[in-house]
Amino acid sequence: MKKRSLNEFVLLALFAAIIFVLGLTPLGLIPLGVIKATTIHIPVIIGSLLLGPVYGGILGGVFGLASLIANTTAPSLLSFCFSPLIPVPGLDRGSLLALVICFIPRILVGILPYYIFKLFGGKKERPSVLALGAAGFGGALVNTFFVMGGIYLIFGDAFASIKGIAADKVIGAIMGIVVANGIPEAVVSMILVTAICKPLFALYFKEKKA
Repeated sequence: MKKRSLNEFVLLALFAAIIFVLGLTPLGLIPLGVIKATTIHIPVIIGSLLLGPVYGGILGGVFGLASLIANTTAPSLLSFCFSPLIPVPGLDRGSLLALVICFIPRILVGILPYYIFKLFGGKKERPSVLALGAAGFGGALVNTFFVMGGIYLIFGDAFASIKGIAADKVIGAIMGIVVANGIPEAVVSMILVTAICKPLFALYFKEKKA
């Protein structure tokens, strides 16, 4: 039991380090023509499947922390949605509600893929391609859906302001981003999670039985 706990803790630390490297460097983005797909959620999803939803949630929190640091130290147009230290357009201060968008969706990315995997009949000792692919695809969409949904609900007016669109056009713009960015990211996640988890699970559970 102690050996198992130590192995899981080491894996947790390894996944956390990978998340920080991806989150704080350009390695976390894959060019897809005119857009870029994030890969930072992939080690969170894999960690969730391998270590369970509790450790997965912790890794999701690490994802959120990396996002907070990146958006604070190198802000972009939408960084006010992820860091309370970046002023909201039209105001002279940031909003603590940015932490909701920064952390809650990412924590869910570490929890929900485990249950998606189970829903599709996934077994860790013999993970099916269908279950792994569904978890990878669903986990990526969880991130996109809850992040963009949070931006719409919390910062809809500010989003409209920086995009130069009317308030009633925000939902259309949000859905456009979900389709243009979210679907390619989900496909990339589905492929990578499946490709990585098949040999990783076989190796990990073979060592546990030894």
